[in-house]
Amino acid sequence: MTEELNIKSGAEAAGGSGNGKKTANGEHAQGRKRVYMTRRKKMEGAAPAGKTAESKAAAGKAAAGKKPAGKTDAGKTAEGKQTASQAKTEQGKSLQKPVSRRRPAAAAAQKEKAPAEKSVTEKTTKENTKEKTGKGQPVKADTENAKPQGRRTTQRSASRSQRKSGPHMEIRSTYHPDGHLKLLTMKPDEPAAVRNKVPLSVQVDQLLAQQRAEKEQQEKALLAQQNGQEKEKPAVKLSRRKKGHGPKHIKIIPLGGLEQIGMNITAFESDNSIIVVDCGMAFPEDDMLGIDLIIPDVSYLKQHIDKVKGFFITHGHEDHIGALPYILRDMNLPVYATRLTTALISNKLREADILDSAKLNIVSYGDVIDAGDFKVEFIRTNHSIQDAAALAIHSPAGVILHTGDFKVDYTPVFGDAIDLQRFAELGKAGVLALMADSTNALRPGFTMSERTVGRTFDSIFAEHTKNRLIVATFASNVDRVQQIINDAERFDRKVVVEGRSMVNVIGTAVELGYIKMKEGTLIDINQIRDYPDEKVVLVTTGSQGESMAALSRMASGQHRKVTIGPNDVIVMSSNPIPGNEKAVSKVINELTQKHAKVIYQDTHVSGHACQEELKLIYALVRPKFAIPVHGEYRHRVGQKEIAMALGVPKDNALIAETGDVIDLSEECCKIVDKVQAGPLMVDGLGVGDVGNIVMHDRQNLAQNGIIVVVLSLERYSGRLVSGPDIVSRGFVYVRENEDLMEEARLVVMDAVDDCLVHHVSDWGKIKNVIRDTLSDFLWRRLKRNPVILPIISEV
Repeated sequence: MTEELNIKSGAEAAGGSGNGKKTANGEHAQGRKRVYMTRRKKMEGAAPAGKTAESKAAAGKAAAGKKPAGKTDAGKTAEGKQTASQAKTEQGKSLQKPVSRRRPAAAAAQKEKAPAEKSVTEKTTKENTKEKTGKGQPVKADTENAKPQGRRTTQRSASRSQRKSGPHMEIRSTYHPDGHLKLLTMKPDEPAAVRNKVPLSVQVDQLLAQQRAEKEQQEKALLAQQNGQEKEKPAVKLSRRKKGHGPKHIKIIPLGGLEQIGMNITAFESDNSIIVVDCGMAFPEDDMLGIDLIIPDVSYLKQHIDKVKGFFITHGHEDHIGALPYILRDMNLPVYATRLTTALISNKLREADILDSAKLNIVSYGDVIDAGDFKVEFIRTNHSIQDAAALAIHSPAGVILHTGDFKVDYTPVFGDAIDLQRFAELGKAGVLALMADSTNALRPGFTMSERTVGRTFDSIFAEHTKNRLIVATFASNVDRVQQIINDAERFDRKVVVEGRSMVNVIGTAVELGYIKMKEGTLIDINQIRDYPDEKVVLVTTGSQGESMAALSRMASGQHRKVTIGPNDVIVMSSNPIPGNEKAVSKVINELTQKHAKVIYQDTHVSGHACQEELKLIYALVRPKFAIPVHGEYRHRVGQKEIAMALGVPKDNALIAETGDVIDLSEECCKIVDKVQAGPLMVDGLGVGDVGNIVMHDRQNLAQNGIIVVVLSLERYSGRLVSGPDIVSRGFVYVRENEDLMEEARLVVMDAVDDCLVHHVSDWGKIKNVIRDTLSDFLWRRLKRNPVILPIISEV
């Protein structure tokens, strides 16, 4: 491009005089013009050199038709050449390297003689420079210094250009997608339509598109090759996992709560940390004679005490917090719970005299607690006690959602409804495992709202305006107590709270603002005689038939301050816990015998989710694995069926037992081991000192009674000195069975004499002979098998 510009400048300078006469350099300019035209025609495939004159003439005529007044022939020729050069530049077909030129001193004198030609040349140069840069602002070009050169300089420049680019090749440049400058070449013998009509930018875009397509094709081929290698060699994955590149694993160890309602406690263990969810107790069963309560065996936690980061409590029921006073004595670990739950725990620890050393932490909904490798988030739920929470456990393996005890109540008496939005957000982000409440998994439909019980109480209060009302409910059911207080204030009754646990819970709830009442509504039980029956409502414990609860003592006539009579209406505002049906029936029968009216229909709603609510949670959370908790075996199997109906594969729904070690990761959920776990029986101040052997003896004593055989032997000779004497307790009434006792004494004497005759001096062997002989005799006579206890003394 610059070479053309220099040649044209020389031609214009030669014809720069206004009279059209040739200057001294005219011949040189015409020669350069011929060389230029000849080479140009060769490059474009034009006519032979013999037709050059005709071409010049035609070009001159065309230029003459457009020539402005005052221009010379040389000016016409230069202007024609300039127009052609400008058109070619606009098409973007020639981006040849500019060749630097020096301005001769002789050409300086001609600068002022051709101002018009100079302006045209300068304008063309600026346009070309602007097109090269591709920007809106023109770039300065040193066109003022570009003057005509001699013939030798032109030929030398042409040969230099040919040496660089070759006589049959044009050089173009563009940018590679990687950012590197790439040279594109095009042969001059390509058709003019292809070379002139297709802009360079279009060609570059086409090339870039082609390169991108090739690159994508290569990437697809490489990806397909890698996938094929993975399918053929799965052992490579396994080898990488062994080096620590596989999925993370954690352990879930249920230490209680899977075979009964109560004693809920579950440990979550990673490589460096352990967290514990809940720490509850259970009530003793009928065959656990003399046992006060049952707590879980936490030997595994004691063995790994350095890893345990704390206890995370879902709510304040006894089956979730009752064991803390016994366990925190030996393991003083942090406890995290909501406000009301923490207050209830404080009451229990104060009674155990360990509150001052306890590490209690109040948590709000939405808080996330860092506990080693775990992060525990508290989520609002509804239950029969306020401040219940679900736990989203963010573990190294993934998110584990533990619902705790819950139900979906859209109209709770106090507080807000369950945070279903957070459940859905966790489900959208991905939940690895769901551990949900199974208590009502066999009940179809939805659990009724707590407010429905309020309407029942409204009817009871309105119907029995002349009677004394006694309502038995769970001590921790704060919402139920609130509705009773509301009705009592509406019907102008005083409220009396009876039962140690009821007094503690209600007092704490009133102090924290979870129960609201007017001043003077609550009175002490000692003031109950100061008011007529129709002005009193008594809220008490004992809805589960506990033998020492306040209602049980009232029914049996052992309560010191309340006597049941015909004017009393007792409302059983609870459902019997599985296993307590007989005890509850006994209390109802005793109350009915005293001519009191007992109401137990439609006076309670459960605090646990039924089938449709469980389906809702599974639909929102969409867990990969399901681990049903909190319930008997049949309850957990019922939830497993719900999980499978909601899309959880059968192999991904796991039924575990207490003490099982569950290995959980993104790829598996299976039982891999078992640890020491189970119930510890609390009898008085003793914890765990009553085991299976003691319980078996107690059961045997209760069922069959005991016979004690006492005798004395001489120290050296082994001769029988006194006895044997037989003492019976719980077997038969001795005064009415003296003959039987005498026969039994003779059987024992014969057995001892036989041992002495055979020189048996080992007291242990003698006791075994006495026990076996007497047992056979009593079985033949009475078909009974009492506990036989031989006692030998030495004289």
